[in-house]
Amino acid sequence: MTTQASPSPAWAAYGWCAWHGGYAEGVRLITVHEQGSGPGGSLFACGPCREENRLIPFADQ
Repeated sequence: MTTQASPSPAWAAYGWCAWHGGYAEGVRLITVHEQGSGPGGSLFACGPCREENRLIPFADQ
């Protein structure tokens, strides 16, 4: 049995908001960090943080 990491979705119902540093409902993918020789990463933000910091979700860019 093999396991593979699935790609991060552009929208998640509940997850970690990287801007306020806590869990929140309705987080959306903001940026993807790609790395050539290792795992990358993704940053998600909740609605209030998106508004306050004028963040545009990755899917809308």
